[in-house]
Amino acid sequence: MLKNRLKVALVGNPNTGKSTIFNALTGLNQKIGNFPGVTVDKKTGFTKLADGETVEIIDLPGTYSLYPKSADETIVFEVLTNPNNSSYPNLVVIVADATNLKRNLLLYTQIADLGLPVIITLNMMDLAVKGNIEIDIDAFAKRLNIVVVPLAARKSQGIDELKNAIQYATKVPLQLPTIDVEDIAPELIKDISELLTIKNPYIALQTSHQHQNLNYLTKSQNEAIKALKIKHDFHSQKAQAAETIARYNYINDILLDTVKYTSVALEENISNKIDHYLTHKVWGFVIFIGILFAIFQSIFAWSEYPMMLIETVFVWLAEIGYTYLPAGVFTNLLIDGVLAGLSGVMVFIPQIALLFAFIAVLEDTGYMSRVTFMMDKLMRKVGLNGKSVVPLIGGLACAVPSIMSTRTIENWKDRIITIMVTPLVGCSARLPIYTLLISLVVPKKMLLGFINLQGLVLMSLFLMSIVMAILVAWVMKGIIRSKAKGYFIMELPVYRMPRWNNVGITMYESVKTFVTQAGKVIIAVSIILWVLASYGPSDRFEKIDLKYAKIENIKGLPADELERIIASEKLENSYAGILGKSIEPSIKPLGFDWKIGIALITSFAAREVFVGTMATLYSVDGDDTKMESVREKMANAKNPLTGQVVFTTATAFSLMIFYAFAMQCMSTMAVVYRETKKIKWPLIQFTYMLVLAYVSSFVVYQLLK
Repeated sequence: MLKNRLKVALVGNPNTGKSTIFNALTGLNQKIGNFPGVTVDKKTGFTKLADGETVEIIDLPGTYSLYPKSADETIVFEVLTNPNNSSYPNLVVIVADATNLKRNLLLYTQIADLGLPVIITLNMMDLAVKGNIEIDIDAFAKRLNIVVVPLAARKSQGIDELKNAIQYATKVPLQLPTIDVEDIAPELIKDISELLTIKNPYIALQTSHQHQNLNYLTKSQNEAIKALKIKHDFHSQKAQAAETIARYNYINDILLDTVKYTSVALEENISNKIDHYLTHKVWGFVIFIGILFAIFQSIFAWSEYPMMLIETVFVWLAEIGYTYLPAGVFTNLLIDGVLAGLSGVMVFIPQIALLFAFIAVLEDTGYMSRVTFMMDKLMRKVGLNGKSVVPLIGGLACAVPSIMSTRTIENWKDRIITIMVTPLVGCSARLPIYTLLISLVVPKKMLLGFINLQGLVLMSLFLMSIVMAILVAWVMKGIIRSKAKGYFIMELPVYRMPRWNNVGITMYESVKTFVTQAGKVIIAVSIILWVLASYGPSDRFEKIDLKYAKIENIKGLPADELERIIASEKLENSYAGILGKSIEPSIKPLGFDWKIGIALITSFAAREVFVGTMATLYSVDGDDTKMESVREKMANAKNPLTGQVVFTTATAFSLMIFYAFAMQCMSTMAVVYRETKKIKWPLIQFTYMLVLAYVSSFVVYQLLK
């Protein structure tokens, strides 16, 4: 049954609303945004038609044509031309922007000539009507001999009609041929068709262009195609140009009879006026910095009360646990290990949710595209291009999907440099560390009556990380050699109001991912860490017990103080303490003690584990009768030798700088290896970031101490 399930591929240019339609059909609520590069891999979901049939929907990356200029665009051609591909479709739904049909129909003509059954959806029909663009749907469909479905996906209009069109779609292609492909390279097409047993002439022509990037071709087949191209003196670029001219002649004829433009679209006029200021070479950057300033001010201001509430709930849970659960190892593990570790991270959920909400608004309105456009000139000077901005700004949320999104960058050198520097950008996993340490050493006060000092420091840390990423890219520009020239072509979508349901879904999904993925790691690390911190070589613990069994060693000490001293000494002599002490000499110049050293090791799994580690260590080290939040425990922590607080301004800023630059994320290293296919790149990345973090942290600590 599953083998015979209908597979429908969604294909279209970037910014046509393809992912919005995918979400409307499948209900999966995939990430969508008003900028190119959201879909960087194929996504699949399922929809049920009116007759009860379940159909598989495949959302392919946005592409302007079947000639791939980046890794993600290659996916489209591979899926549509390889019957052995698991996602090879029975039907292709081409999503076209009704306000820009001339550009969108180029892709249609190419896919139509592949010989697959096709449906066209004219999305954004509401905007076409507003812009006084008149499309004769019936005449348009008749000229192409296919079903055409008008849509306004953002308003969920036309989705049922699209499902009906899918339900009644034929299994054979009905569309009329667009151009005579065999006129372009007849002899070559004939020879390749015979070599690979290809029946469709356009697939044979495209294979001659793209054979080196097609995974389903063998080495011998590639060599044979290369020889045929030499034999027939085939010039790929000339052939592409001839094909494109022929296709646009065909498109012009179609549109001349079916579409009338009575005026320029209203939204486009408004967008152009807004862009006069938002993309200005001076004011554009000023406005961008202002937007970032507002975001980080809001993160601190709006999250304060929800964070206090979460802290209070966890303190209450700990008190309930110690009151009603039987004393013993299991209770200590549950409260001092799991609960303490989770509390240290869950408290930052409000800030994580706010950060993702702001990013979603910037994407959905179309502003993120403008940032990419503005940054192109600057990026080129440091060895990148404007498309690198999407991963870099996406890195504010998480480096993993951001590195995957570099597939939209055509130039190999630009892509590698972007991958190498993206983890430097401050991600959401660093946010709990920053806000925790800032709350310890930066006063909670307002500057000029409206600037939150803590928010200003937070913004400075994120800006610093972006500046450092740009500087490192500039250095790598001279190290990594490549003859290929990068270029930047990008469409700026019109401005639109954000879809608040999309913003809400983004917040929910990001928090859910943070809690489930980070939570698993934190619980595992917290349990292991609690065991390592609660047990040690037996003779060491016995010596401590014997030491404080003597009256002279406890004379004059209150019971709670004695309990704290014994717990502190046992922690220092535990397996965790021994581990921390072993690396303390190497991190002492940075202002870090052995407890921070333990956190540096455990947080390599994920940066946010640092807070959970601190919570667990200070819970094991603390007094069970005094339930405090992790912030209070760290604020009250004292150095046993000097009596000074552990987290001084110098230590806190040194630690923030270390986490700003160090590669403390196994997931990021794994995805870098997956994207580059070579182990050397993640190893180089880990090494240079560790050296950068250590040197920077050392300088900051020595200056501030």
